[in-house]
Amino acid sequence: MLDLFIGNKNYSTWSMRPWLVLKHFDIQFKEHLIAFDDFQPDSLFKKTILTINPTGKVPALRDGELLIWDSLAICEYLAEKYPEKQLWPKDTKQRARARCMSAEMHSSFTALRSTCGMNLDADLAEVGAKLWSENSQLQQDVKRIETLWAERPSQNGFLCGDEFSIVDAFFAPVVMRFIGYGIPVSAVNQHYIHSILNLVAVQQWIAEAKAEHVFVECEEPYRTQKA
Repeated sequence: MLDLFIGNKNYSTWSMRPWLVLKHFDIQFKEHLIAFDDFQPDSLFKKTILTINPTGKVPALRDGELLIWDSLAICEYLAEKYPEKQLWPKDTKQRARARCMSAEMHSSFTALRSTCGMNLDADLAEVGAKLWSENSQLQQDVKRIETLWAERPSQNGFLCGDEFSIVDAFFAPVVMRFIGYGIPVSAVNQHYIHSILNLVAVQQWIAEAKAEHVFVECEEPYRTQKA
């Protein structure tokens, strides 16, 4: 049995990615949610995760004695362990493109990450409108993402083919951010957003995130506890 260690579903974008892959492709695993807190060295979160992962971060996947502590590495490992599941696109060129896009998501879009943290329990459209009007770097990040999405093979399909794959899991948290902050998205890419939202695994993640009802102050730059 695989063990996946994640953070709060309301906030943890990196946790969401391998969790979606495991759920969507029906790979059996045991979920271990380690609640976020202030992340100080003596916090419960840090004390707990450091007994599992020496980087002190989530997600982490444990398979027996093997630990994989990076979201993209986790997905690559799963693709190799379960080749029959076809976690990457079948087509060679689309598979290469999917890997490029996943790596770009893994390392880029810092303005989107820093200003629009995922928060599925909040309506941040008013905040998003202000950020959008004032932050040109955010606009550039969104423009690049829109370009990548618009280049998918089929308007009604996923990013690199007709089937959901790892690359879609990597961009699913972006969909959550766009919705939560009311980021303007072109009509052609609204189709992609709907494709992601219609996935059973995504719907489960959202429902469970909204059911947490846990307020983590350091993850909430735009709300107060009373909100």
